[in-house]
Amino acid sequence: MDLLNTLVDKGLRRELPTRDEALAVLATSDDDLLDVVAAAGKVRRHWFGRRVKLNYLVNLKSGLCPEDCSYCSQRLGSTAGILKYTWLKPDQASDAAAAGVAGGAKRVCLVASGRGPTDRDVDRVSETIRTIKDNNEGVEVCACLGLLSDGQAERLREAGADAYNHNLNTSEATYGEITTTHTYEDRVDTVQKAHAAGLSACSGLIAGMGETDEDLVDVVFSLRELDPDSVPVNFLIPFEGTPLGKEWNLTPQRCLRILAMTRFVCPDVEVRIAGGREVHLRTMQPLALHLANSIFLGDYLTSEGQAGKADLEMIADAGFDVEGTDQVTLPEHRAGGCHDGGGVCGSGGGACGSEAQEQAEGQVAEGQVTEPRTGAEPRTDLVAVRRRGAGTDLAPNA
Repeated sequence: MDLLNTLVDKGLRRELPTRDEALAVLATSDDDLLDVVAAAGKVRRHWFGRRVKLNYLVNLKSGLCPEDCSYCSQRLGSTAGILKYTWLKPDQASDAAAAGVAGGAKRVCLVASGRGPTDRDVDRVSETIRTIKDNNEGVEVCACLGLLSDGQAERLREAGADAYNHNLNTSEATYGEITTTHTYEDRVDTVQKAHAAGLSACSGLIAGMGETDEDLVDVVFSLRELDPDSVPVNFLIPFEGTPLGKEWNLTPQRCLRILAMTRFVCPDVEVRIAGGREVHLRTMQPLALHLANSIFLGDYLTSEGQAGKADLEMIADAGFDVEGTDQVTLPEHRAGGCHDGGGVCGSGGGACGSEAQEQAEGQVAEGQVTEPRTGAEPRTDLVAVRRRGAGTDLAPNA
């Protein structure tokens, strides 16, 4: 297929595909799916080999969020029966993190519900970061605390944080349909603050909220321009008790196309399969490892994930290796920290900066809107509220 050959060539050169090429990936047929996976897999292996980076979530503060993000079980007005608790103490968070590290996690992601941290919250998280780093040699720590105020990213960096996560989630055009208590621009500003403070920026998306193919391409192109080091791809977990609790729009095949499109647009970036992989990819999870080079180990913030042991067995059976703490995740040209917020570092001609988007060669007709493909029967049996780990007396899943 000429399209896939073109995309592989561009991916190996870190060259931006056209929007029509990205849309065409999402429009491929099930008959062509394995060809799509194989093509994107060439790009993934070129930049990341057969390594899989493991990340582990620690939910520092669960529920009771004043924001109204429609997809979130912790949102204002949610009736989902999730765990609710206030801040974990630093030693509690460190114990939870240690379980993930023992399971093979290279990065610990510290997450707290809320609009954004107060200065006191930053002090609290800074102490937690230092405790985790003191107790776990070589571990990376990523913070995800919501919208940042001036100076907070710098304080987290000084405490030892390596990265900061704040997802764009969906396209700018449709952002107001899923959240009204903050804006898309607020999210972009926080990612830029993380960049400016010297933190590795982590920003991704959520698929399955009823968006069109155009929305998916728009948000991934926006991420390419924002230039994070890692892009988590979440698949909506439809929690009962949230406004999107009945949105079941994904099939395993569509999830794989979304991951492939993300890889082609962001070829040398850490693409992470995040929340919802067990719910929507199901038995096709191993194929997704040919597209993404990073996953979360074990449970998520408010939902249970696949058993950590099963994650490790899946990686080994698929012929991949868990990335060690002594290995550098990103390619050399990105690991050097060359970012200016515009495009992939070194793209187009070896200089840090954005490249002009090529004129599309009509894979999709001008102005055509592609509706999302609907999924199969809802698998509500696969949505399980987390009842173990952080905030409980039970051992975590790692």
